[in-house]
Amino acid sequence: MATSYNRMWKMLVDKKMSKADLRKAADISPNTMTRLRRDEPVNLAILERICFALKCDYGNIMQYMPEEDAKFLPKKKKNGEGTAK
Repeated sequence: MATSYNRMWKMLVDKKMSKADLRKAADISPNTMTRLRRDEPVNLAILERICFALKCDYGNIMQYMPEEDAKFLPKKKKNGEGTAK
């Protein structure tokens, strides 16, 4: 997972707000909530509505978590691969 929403879940606890409360306040679909729980990417407009509902910034609800084997990064070549013979 390249994105973590753990900061958002912690903020909900601090604000004594349930996930259902957030879903209603930010007008988020149940499918989008599932994506957030799974740390999957969501639309920036959704994150904007969450920030508005929680009165915070993007960095307060999400964090980039680098991965060595992220599918969007170029794969490292092993010795000898990609060379002409």
